[in-house]
Amino acid sequence: MKNLLFLASCAILLFSCQNQAQISKSNSNIISKNMSKETIYQFKVADLSGNTFDFASLKGKKIMIVNTASKCGLTPQYKDLEALYKEYKDKGFVIVGFPANNFASQEPGTNEEIATFCQLNYGVTFPMMDKVSVKGDDMSEVYQFLTQKSKNGLQDSEVEWNFQKYLINEKGELEKVISPKTLPTDASIVNWIKA
Repeated sequence: MKNLLFLASCAILLFSCQNQAQISKSNSNIISKNMSKETIYQFKVADLSGNTFDFASLKGKKIMIVNTASKCGLTPQYKDLEALYKEYKDKGFVIVGFPANNFASQEPGTNEEIATFCQLNYGVTFPMMDKVSVKGDDMSEVYQFLTQKSKNGLQDSEVEWNFQKYLINEKGELEKVISPKTLPTDASIVNWIKA
């Protein structure tokens, strides 16, 4: 009789442990789903003309997001950005520029002035968005996504200067952060586009 009671107690204990394990596994699945990283596709922003630009329209493409400025030592990168865009725009790649005045007031112009500058000086044809803030308390939602690991799932970063590049894969996920001084035509970027 004691053996029977012992076996029954063991069976109940085993059953209880299995249930706890299944509940824990189920809870961890729910938690991991809730913590899944965001994608760039959730954002809609205004372009330089005030029209709505929906990142969801870029699904399946590789995207480079870059903060730009008209009066910076790195401003000539516009030329390389445009060349890169022209070469790969029909191969599933797009550049999205965000003018920003966060560094040494090097983008003081209005949207209209920025558009004119980009067109006249560099013949820019890639999409250019409304001027935003890329750091600080008024940081745009897109840049909150790009710079916060809790949102992008990859890493925390800080926009160091004008022309920092964020590379987004075909699933809308942040994949790489590239230094402002690295030219858009650098092999590390071109190889990423071609991969």
